[in-house]
Amino acid sequence: MVKIAMTIAGSDSGGGAGIQADLKTFQELGTFGTSAITAITAQNTLGVHGVQPIDLDMIESQIDAVMTDLRPDAVKTGMLFSAEIIRIVAEKFQQYNIQNIVIDPVMIAKGGASLLQQEAVDALKNELVPLATIITPNIPEAEVLADMEIVTEDHIAEAAKRILALGAKGVWMKGGHSKDPEFAKDFVFLQDGTSFSMTSKRIDTDNTHGTGCTSSAAVTASLAKGMSLKDALIVGKSFIQAAIEEDLQLGSGHGPTNHSAYRYVQDRMEKEIHVE
Repeated sequence: MVKIAMTIAGSDSGGGAGIQADLKTFQELGTFGTSAITAITAQNTLGVHGVQPIDLDMIESQIDAVMTDLRPDAVKTGMLFSAEIIRIVAEKFQQYNIQNIVIDPVMIAKGGASLLQQEAVDALKNELVPLATIITPNIPEAEVLADMEIVTEDHIAEAAKRILALGAKGVWMKGGHSKDPEFAKDFVFLQDGTSFSMTSKRIDTDNTHGTGCTSSAAVTASLAKGMSLKDALIVGKSFIQAAIEEDLQLGSGHGPTNHSAYRYVQDRMEKEIHVE
């Protein structure tokens, strides 16, 4: 029987990120995708041109409708926009006793601007992160969550320790923002004390719009299918590496990744990702 994955996130009219990226990824990995939309954006590869949050009652109704008829085997969150939305999502996860929760903390835009006000950051840290099976910050997002600057690998380990202290079962610290010109090295730290890294070659491209959404969606789909957390994270890393390498070259700005690439190059990706 096909497994069900759910995304609770914003809509990207350009199709490269948000629920559009999530649903494409769910489909590519053999799961049935469902969604609750938190905000509508007018955006393309050149940037976000407008944002309209969805009414709180409608967000709640969307989640209830899915949970009571198409109960997901795993759920991920993306852009949650406000403290009020974050609180509703956290309450619903607890109400329906959701176990496989992937938190993509969409907090920092590509240009460096904050996407969440401080109240929303606090709600994310205090109410949603403690429910996470895995949280998937990039370095700028991890700096906000851990309230510290991250420059070295020792900093990464300390930041992960602080995020785990918030209650998350695991942290996938993505290395795309590191200064290494050759490799993108990600670090995973789990509550049980285990850790490992995943390294891929760095691709020289501007077409990375939606990488966080897509990689976390791949983890969500894999968890929905019953994979272990470690195996799901390796799929997430492999899926996004393929999506970046097999460039679509669409748009005039930061273009989207190729969500269909993994099915063609899966075997090669599994060999290229170095796990230790």
